[in-house]
Amino acid sequence: MSDDNPFGHSITAEDIIDTLGFFDTWEERYKYIIDLGKELPPMPDALHTEDRLIRGCQSKVWIEPAFNGNKLEFLMDSDAFIVKGLLGVVLAAYNNQTAQHILDFDIEAYFAELDLLQHLSSARGNGLKAMVARIQAIAADAA
Repeated sequence: MSDDNPFGHSITAEDIIDTLGFFDTWEERYKYIIDLGKELPPMPDALHTEDRLIRGCQSKVWIEPAFNGNKLEFLMDSDAFIVKGLLGVVLAAYNNQTAQHILDFDIEAYFAELDLLQHLSSARGNGLKAMVARIQAIAADAA
């Protein structure tokens, strides 16, 4: 799965923090986040199933975890451009990491450093939290 997924490989949480810091306005940051979503590897339509849907998201979001050695890899997709970008932000922190790293990573501090949650609608913020909770649950099951 990792061959075509830059998140957690060439695009890390630190990269997202650094890059977003270059932009002066949230309009520019949103554009960057949407562009991040274009970097997500495509998810085959066959994986767009009910059991892969993340509940609590306003848009449809699908997740397919897999192990690459002792690291978790996530294939994720959404039907909304901004959500695909948010998936990129989350995957930069969580993809290609051990289950323990995922559980130990301070996602709240990461989002605070990005100043992200204040700039999302409450529905999008809740969806983002649902994505994080699902990934953390997968990591907890794997740990």
